Amino acid sequence: MTSDPRLFVALDLPSVGEAEAMVDTLGDAVESYKIGLQLLPIGGVEFGQRLKAMGKNVFYDFKLHDIGATVEKATRSIAGLGADLLTVHARPDVMRSAVTGKGQSTLKILGVTVLTSLDQQALEDIGYNDNAEKLVMRRVQQALDAGIDGVVSSPLEAAAIRANVPESFLVVTPGVRPAGAEKGDQKRIATPSSALTSGASHLVVGRPITQADDPRAAALNICEEMRGH
Repeated sequence: MTSDPRLFVALDLPSVGEAEAMVDTLGDAVESYKIGLQLLPIGGVEFGQRLKAMGKNVFYDFKLHDIGATVEKATRSIAGLGADLLTVHARPDVMRSAVTGKGQSTLKILGVTVLTSLDQQALEDIGYNDNAEKLVMRRVQQALDAGIDGVVSSPLEAAAIRANVPESFLVVTPGVRPAGAEKGDQKRIATPSSALTSGASHLVVGRPITQADDPRAAALNICEEMRGH
């Protein structure tokens, strides 16, 4: 069994030291990592640069959401780090500003559509009348109009997205759980194979790997399930 660069392991761990230990454990079984809000304030950016120096793919999950000028400047700073992927909220002005900020760099901008922890009741509580898929598809169209590189969505919306976007458009799906794994706080989930079959380009998997008895074996098993898709 070999690694698959389309699998991003979410290093949602309490410290950079624990994340570094996890990377050591996973070794050549994993090529791509996501660093999110738990680690970013405590050295996660610098840690990501060390991962880049090791030849890994790095996804900074900042979920930027601010006025246009601030998003543009923040994106420009992150692009200078050599990161591969960056998330921003899928609001039209935010996405356009991120495109300006990335300039001619190779950084790819992803718009966060609807968080996979939100079900229909949660959306109604926030004040949205649309169901999750309709809201996602509205934001996908706005992402296309803004010129960003892809979106983050539940795997349950991946097929509808893929049917309406160019082949090069990235559809990155968290909420991926191998068969039999605990759902945790995710509501809209799918297995690795079904997510890819539906049109996902990349998968984000955290706890099913990082909390497994054998994280390396868990990662390789997911890569094996991804093979052929």
